[in-house]
Amino acid sequence: MFDKLEAVVDRFHEIEGLLSDPAVLADQERFRALTREHAELAELVATYTRYCRLRQQRADNEELLRDGDADLRELARAELAELESQQQEQEQLLRQLMLPRDPNDGKNIVLEIRAGTGGDEAALFAADLFRAYCRYADRQRWKVEILSASEAGVGGFKEVIAVVSGQNVYSRLKYESGTHRVQRVPETEAQGRIHTSACTVAVLPEAEEVDLEIDPADLRVDLYRASGSGGQHVNKTESAVRITHIPTGVVVACQEEKSQHKNKAKAMKVLRSRILDAMQAQQTAQMAADRKSQVGSGDRSERIRTYNFPQGRCTDHRIGLTLYRLEAIMQGDLDEIIDALTTHYQAEQMARQEG
Repeated sequence: MFDKLEAVVDRFHEIEGLLSDPAVLADQERFRALTREHAELAELVATYTRYCRLRQQRADNEELLRDGDADLRELARAELAELESQQQEQEQLLRQLMLPRDPNDGKNIVLEIRAGTGGDEAALFAADLFRAYCRYADRQRWKVEILSASEAGVGGFKEVIAVVSGQNVYSRLKYESGTHRVQRVPETEAQGRIHTSACTVAVLPEAEEVDLEIDPADLRVDLYRASGSGGQHVNKTESAVRITHIPTGVVVACQEEKSQHKNKAKAMKVLRSRILDAMQAQQTAQMAADRKSQVGSGDRSERIRTYNFPQGRCTDHRIGLTLYRLEAIMQGDLDEIIDALTTHYQAEQMARQEG
């Protein structure tokens, strides 16, 4: 591991030199790529620098244990235990940072939430989940842009699709894919009985044109008049767009914008992401059939989390985490769950590498 780290440090310093090279500054595409690589390596290099400093301090203290001054030896012995603990923490962090990076981690996402079993209550919970993710995005200073929404009569969503953009969005939200179950008493329930309903969440890394090239000949584009709220515009222009990818049968529609071109661009964004996600899921299944436990591989059917409102409880079934702070979670305070999931799956990945 340490040979690899030395190579990473060498590369980091090489990039620093290149970023001040006039030839690189003139090539904006290369400059952006190097800047991105520099940012990705920065935390690893900083952690390794701290580790090396602690290792040197520990070696110095071990040398002082042989000193003739008893007080100095005692001081060195007292510091040694703390230095050893700090060094072990940094080594553990280094092992995490050295794990193979998911190439999608730095990407924006297409977030899709759909009401499942439970009728109106499922649609209301879909809206509650979407609000929770939007509030979390606000905390992270991410941007949320709705691509399409199908509203239910009770005020919820049958389906809502949005792009969430910002720094490392996919790395933070990729474990949210799956079936989210809610248990609560609906406002319309006169007997006070608890109902169980569900929503599905899909988190797709946003696919750029360089990630997936789509032949225009494989697309069927249908134009139609937008429906729903929107005043006179709704009935006058065929601005809504439906795109079908003929080889895969994937269909995406968008009518949020008044401009046909903007709707088409948004629909293509979702289409590209869905196709790329399906391709990556297929590749993942072929490479390792035993990776069903890894969330985000394309299997959306597994129930991953339960939100029990009467008990104020949120339970993530994949890692056995139960938190009695449901109100805060629904207000977008998701870091504790996301951090626990990230730590769990990193530990699994490290165990596989060491095994």
